[in-house]
Amino acid sequence: MANKDLPFLIVGGGIGGFAAALALARRGIASHLFEQNTDFREIGAGIQLGPNVFKMFDYLDVIDEVSDWAVFPDNIIFRDALSGEELLRVPTGDQIKQRFGYPYAVIHRADLHNVLIDKVKTLPLATLSTGTRIESIEDHGDKVTVHTADGRSIHGRGIIGADGLWSKVRGYVAGEQKPRVSGHIAYRAVIPTAELPSHMQENNVVLHAGPKSHLVHYPLTRGAVYNLVVVFHSDRYEEGWDSYGDPQELEERFRGQQPVVLDYLSRVNAWKMWVLCDREPIRNWTRGNVTLLGDAAHPMLQYLAQGANMATEDAVVLARHLANAGDDAGAINAAFLAYQQERYLRTTRVQITARLYGELYHAADASADFRKQLLAGRTPQQSYDGMAWLYNGINV
Repeated sequence: MANKDLPFLIVGGGIGGFAAALALARRGIASHLFEQNTDFREIGAGIQLGPNVFKMFDYLDVIDEVSDWAVFPDNIIFRDALSGEELLRVPTGDQIKQRFGYPYAVIHRADLHNVLIDKVKTLPLATLSTGTRIESIEDHGDKVTVHTADGRSIHGRGIIGADGLWSKVRGYVAGEQKPRVSGHIAYRAVIPTAELPSHMQENNVVLHAGPKSHLVHYPLTRGAVYNLVVVFHSDRYEEGWDSYGDPQELEERFRGQQPVVLDYLSRVNAWKMWVLCDREPIRNWTRGNVTLLGDAAHPMLQYLAQGANMATEDAVVLARHLANAGDDAGAINAAFLAYQQERYLRTTRVQITARLYGELYHAADASADFRKQLLAGRTPQQSYDGMAWLYNGINV
């Protein structure tokens, strides 16, 4: 087999990995995706989809399938968790679509993941392998090799590390470094919408901001379930996304907040907990014929709600540069370098802005007064203008 006929090897079967396989296939490029778990599954609950990622879904030909599972809220609402005062309301229906050309929505992470999986499975250019742990990688210059835990060696044209926050491929590219622990803990839960009284059901994304804490809630899965996420500052640390939280800790952290906030918290008897981490932004994601994508390249705190969105943008840009790459020596490396050059400042801005949003959400005392002054009287148009750098999206 000529090296140009080898597939690109994608390490990681999450949203970013499948977006990469789909984007490559859209450009006529073969890939082989590896997932270490025995099946493809996404851990987590709701995610937000900005107009910028709907532009990518349109290009990837999955916009109808995503829209079928998504919920399109009427507004994003920001409330003070202590006073109950509404500080900001941003319409997210027709107005945001008219401004940016695409809508804003929320979706269960697993629903989006399944849409991408189902689409990729229809494509002959994509090969999928589950239960495959990558132990090491080699770059031979004219091809790459991944070595699996079960003793296989698989060759490809290049390696795309889409293996998330704890990326093994990132260790090869940028050296072994632990993620940056933010000191913020998130608890998440999904409950049937029917279990909530009608006055607690809103077709909005609502954020209740308190001192060093916040609660956000919105409907998911065609409105059948309700997503609740609470975040607060804590020294507690457990690696991963699937540790069970402590309801007593929630009660302590949210004491004194509005009754509606406490009512939401009281309706959940099983919370999953994860520690919020990111990494310092880096400008180099590439080493030879190996590159990074999504959280492996630029893990970010969730406060700007752009993790999956940025990974999908990465995939589209990467596929475009690989489609334009030649067959000469160094062509793949050059394409990878061009891809990261196009992406790293935008993703760095998102990473840093997400940290700043965390400070805004969790403001207390004088900082909370400043937040109120900052948001008071803000018009929808001003809010759209402030998000234009992000929601206008990128070229495909």
